[in-house]
Amino acid sequence: MRNKITVVGAGNVGANCALRIAEKDLADVVLVDVVEGVPQGKGLDLLESGPVQGYDVTITGSNDYAPTANSDIVIITAGFPRKPGMSRDDLLMANYEIVRSATEESVKFSPNSILILVTNPLDAMAQAALWVSKFNKERVVGMAGVLDSARFRTFIAQELGVSVDNVTAVVLGGHGDTMVPVVRLSNVSGIPLTELMDQPTIDRIVDRTRNGGAEIVKYLKTGSAYYAPSAAAVEMAESILRDKKKVLPCAAYLEGEYGINGLFVGVPCKLGARGIEKIYELKLTAEEQAGLQKSAAAVQELVDVLKSKR
Repeated sequence: MRNKITVVGAGNVGANCALRIAEKDLADVVLVDVVEGVPQGKGLDLLESGPVQGYDVTITGSNDYAPTANSDIVIITAGFPRKPGMSRDDLLMANYEIVRSATEESVKFSPNSILILVTNPLDAMAQAALWVSKFNKERVVGMAGVLDSARFRTFIAQELGVSVDNVTAVVLGGHGDTMVPVVRLSNVSGIPLTELMDQPTIDRIVDRTRNGGAEIVKYLKTGSAYYAPSAAAVEMAESILRDKKKVLPCAAYLEGEYGINGLFVGVPCKLGARGIEKIYELKLTAEEQAGLQKSAAAVQELVDVLKSKR
């Protein structure tokens, strides 16, 4: 039987997820959106690209969830994008309603699926999906660290004029300006960053990474990033669907790891056929641990608001 991935939300992130899934010949795709005609039109356009691009998957657009039945993975991208001056937190309640509905419908038709959350504020939306789906924690994962690490790696490679393939970067914490790029564990072909650039340069790159999404929002003015977020989500989906067991930084539900309990926070995870198959607990310095706790506290504030509204 062919694999199937549902992408909820046919906006820029969702449509690019569908395209990247097709181009990898990863699975058949069902693109779902509430706006009549949009998923159907984009789905057909993507399908018609197949003969040119050389992929051979089925891409279906729908306004309801019946065609999504028995999906292996559901990627939830639906929600309002950020606008200039708007924080991810401003999106909280509006996007909670969207994610709640999307999760309810998705799990009704695909009770054995694994959920990948992309909608912001990411960590809180993953928490909402866990509550609504009643899935075990291994089957709900948030896309954050893969994107944040990619941004960190990009900026390091740009600064040094080296291949991004040689750059390893570690980012922990919530998806927002409290994230924790771990400089100590980031390197270029094993060479520590501290031997390649001075502290002010490192600080500048760390700050740019934390505000990577806001930088793009400022340029676009009417939307937010979508090429890199879709690439990150599909890398996660591929590791799960092909049981590649990649170790990727993801928003995972912690129950005591890093001293954090009952929250989704970005940490290194092994992603395989069962979803999150292992959480790696790094030995952090006191400063890094304090940064992670601060980040977790910011996530906790959002989750507390959601709890009060449930």
